[in-house]
Amino acid sequence: MEYKVAYRMPESLSKKQFSYCPGCHHGIVHRLIAEVIDELGIREKTIIVAPVGCSVFAYEFFELDGTVAAHGRALAVATGMKRARPDLVVFTYQGDGDLAAIGTAETIHAVNRGERVTTIFINNAIYGMTGGQMAPTTLLGMKTTTSPYGRAPEREGYPIHVCEVLKELRGVAYLARTKVNTPKDVINTKKHIKKAFLAQLKDIGFGLVEVLSTCPTNWGMDPLKAGRWIDEYMVKEYPLGVFVDKVGEEK
Repeated sequence: MEYKVAYRMPESLSKKQFSYCPGCHHGIVHRLIAEVIDELGIREKTIIVAPVGCSVFAYEFFELDGTVAAHGRALAVATGMKRARPDLVVFTYQGDGDLAAIGTAETIHAVNRGERVTTIFINNAIYGMTGGQMAPTTLLGMKTTTSPYGRAPEREGYPIHVCEVLKELRGVAYLARTKVNTPKDVINTKKHIKKAFLAQLKDIGFGLVEVLSTCPTNWGMDPLKAGRWIDEYMVKEYPLGVFVDKVGEEK
């Protein structure tokens, strides 16, 4: 009897055990990135720039060269790497506090310049590593350690919609928002990640995929409830879809 391998660990993923909380989606997204890198055959020339946040040690989970940038400065570091070595594939892996708060300026200007880099943006609507504070993406009415009565627009403003802001900039080549709380979503997210990398490989422009993610620990929920919460609340505030696609059909 012949056996067919249905699934194996990606070569671009290290064997180091993930340090994330149960139910966190970082691990799922890490694997999808590794699978895409393997399929594109770019492992030996890919560099990851990790953020300041729960995934600050993301470079340890990949069999890639990598570094950490100062909080919010990942795209500035990635820009320098890519301009110095345009033959390399450079991507940043960032959370909402890193990319959309302290890193807002670096993000907007890197996209506006059309830097040939790729960003995977994890949006869990909260600061995860530092204790569950309110983030720019925190939903209205959502309670955090710094908004104990719920986020109110007259006090803290409205949630920032990163994709909707970036889609107006001419340098973006691929921009999509997705989630990974169901098997169908996982498959779909992998396709988006691949196209974001292709935007760089085809020298078209900047590529970003925003992934709506859970934070069961700081949300105060079990993993199953956190997954449902994404569909019940996150998706309503942050609609899924492709905002910009200059990549076209995969080849």
